[in-house]
Amino acid sequence: MSSSSPPEPASSDWRSSWRRQIGSLLPWLLLALVLRWAVLEPRWIPSGSMLPTLQLQDRILVEKLRPRLGQELPTGSIVVFHPPAALVAAGYDPAAALIKRVVGRPGDRVEVRDGRLWRNGEPLQPDWTAEPIEYSLAPLTVPEDHLLVLGDNRNASLDSHIWGPLPRSEVIGTAIWRYWPPQRFGPIRIPASGAA
Repeated sequence: MSSSSPPEPASSDWRSSWRRQIGSLLPWLLLALVLRWAVLEPRWIPSGSMLPTLQLQDRILVEKLRPRLGQELPTGSIVVFHPPAALVAAGYDPAAALIKRVVGRPGDRVEVRDGRLWRNGEPLQPDWTAEPIEYSLAPLTVPEDHLLVLGDNRNASLDSHIWGPLPRSEVIGTAIWRYWPPQRFGPIRIPASGAA
C-alpha cells in the first residue's frame, strides 16, 4: 500500500498564482516609477500664463533627462521648474511647479521695449505671444547657469520680468508632448527660427 499526501486545497493554488502575478508585475512597476522620477513625468496646466500655446487643463509630458544631464535648453523651449527663491520668499510652495518659455540663455542680452521682446539687439522672432507686451524690461544680460523665462501670455504671467533670471538648477524638465485633450494631442514643437 502506498502512502500519498493529501491534495493541496484550491486556496493554495490561488495564492501561488497571485504571488507569481505580483512577482511578474513588480519589475514593471519599479521601471514605471524610475521612468517617472528620472525620465518622463505627466503634468497639467493650472493657469493661463502660457496661452495661447497651452490651454488651461492641458495635460503634458515633461522630459527630465536634458536638465539632469546638463544639456543646453534652446531658446523657445517650454520648461517646468520649481519656484525661484524670490517666489518662495513671497509664499509660494517650494515643491510647486511652474511652466514658462525660455527666451534668453546665459550671455544673452534681453529687454522688452515698444511692446516687443528683444534679444541681443534684435526683435525675437517668433516671440510666441499673441499681443503686444504692455510692460518694459530694462536690458539685462542673463547670468551664467541661468535662463530668462516668460509666459506666452506675457501680460498675465508671473515670470522673469518680475523676479529675474531663473537658476538652471530649478528646472525640472521640458514640455515635449500634449496628450490631453485628444483634439490637441501631439508634440510641443519649437519653431526652428526660435531655437537659436
